[in-house]
Amino acid sequence: MSYLLCSKCKSYFKLQSGESAKDFVDLCYCGGKLRYVENLDIIDPQWKQITIKKKPTKKEFLRNKIYLKISNWKMKFKNWLIRLGNRYRNLFQKSPYRNKYYNPNYARGVDILYYIKNEFNLDNVQWTLVIPVAIAITIILTITQGILTLLIFILLTSVGYLFKDQLIGTKNAIITGTISFFLGSLFTGSFLYLIPYTLLGAINGAVCGWIGGYIKKLRSQRI
Repeated sequence: MSYLLCSKCKSYFKLQSGESAKDFVDLCYCGGKLRYVENLDIIDPQWKQITIKKKPTKKEFLRNKIYLKISNWKMKFKNWLIRLGNRYRNLFQKSPYRNKYYNPNYARGVDILYYIKNEFNLDNVQWTLVIPVAIAITIILTITQGILTLLIFILLTSVGYLFKDQLIGTKNAIITGTISFFLGSLFTGSFLYLIPYTLLGAINGAVCGWIGGYIKKLRSQRI
């Protein structure tokens, strides 16, 4: 039976069948260096058995590295939005003509940056609406040509229209456009244009969703 020993904290870890010392980290939890021994006939009662973490596999290491980079990019983008909002808000608040030229629409425009920042997640996504519409758009992109493709913009606009909140409606339309254009590119064999086509779907979803939400807001104000 093989073991990993730590002389610093007087502990040991028993390797199971098929396990190697290379599968585990080099340091004990106390910071001591782990030492590999082939056999350990007599174990000092003062020594305690511990659990040692395995080294991450290449797949796990790559996945953690990608996740860390995405988290850093997301945090940097959020901080950039916060700084941008603070800069414009401070400029507005420091203006000597603030009371004379106060524009509530401008204040709402600054505050919406914080609202957008808080929507970088998959909350408020109505998958029961997004998935059927995405399937319909994918079929249109795959099978039909010509004027029928106008249905894509109508469907994306309808997604934005069906939500009370304009930003949440736009968010759902972006996800719908991204999924449908990605699948449409796969099914039509346009692999070279996969990324541009997916970005185009997100842009179309953003524009159409925002228009749909704006129409919904105008209709609500008239009622």
